[in-house]
Amino acid sequence: MKKINSAQLLEDLNADTRQIVLQTKLLLQQDPELLLRQPAENKWSVAQVIEHLNSYGRYYLPVMKTALIKPAHRPAEFYRPGWLGDYFTKSMLPQKNGQVTKKMKSPKDHRPSSDIDSRIVLEEFLLQEYHLLQLLEKAEKTNLETRIPISISRFIKIKLGDGFRFLIAHHQRHFVQVENTLKAINKLTGEALLLSGG
Repeated sequence: MKKINSAQLLEDLNADTRQIVLQTKLLLQQDPELLLRQPAENKWSVAQVIEHLNSYGRYYLPVMKTALIKPAHRPAEFYRPGWLGDYFTKSMLPQKNGQVTKKMKSPKDHRPSSDIDSRIVLEEFLLQEYHLLQLLEKAEKTNLETRIPISISRFIKIKLGDGFRFLIAHHQRHFVQVENTLKAINKLTGEALLLSGG
């Protein structure tokens, strides 16, 4: 795997997370009831998409926090992604044109209920994002090669740096879904639900 400058990686991940924070704040300004509306049968509402992300944050953020508390080697100037973590990350990332091409089925324990409160869901996600920003800051003082267990199997571990990359790519992937869901709801209701200026 190609080496990455560690400081630049963390800076990029920080910027990506701040963008998600801004988009989440825009969602909090929308009608909470419309965020619960499913665009079609068996399609997730915006709130369900965010609750799906919350379910991953509930696992990964404490795991990352624990990894950052443990004594580790000093930060390295360069970081080399692991093959498994890199594969997970690249499979999640939207393409450069913003499209998501690889469809994936969510594990059972990460499938959201439709019986949720959209405001509570969004506020939890926003808090998770602020926590993630704090962890990224702490990661500047540790070695990103530290390993953490993944959610689907505690016996499989990836590098902490790849954990950050995967989690944030997962957020970006599903915010494409959020934007597409808002567009579909716009057509159904005539409401001007927008996540960006576009």
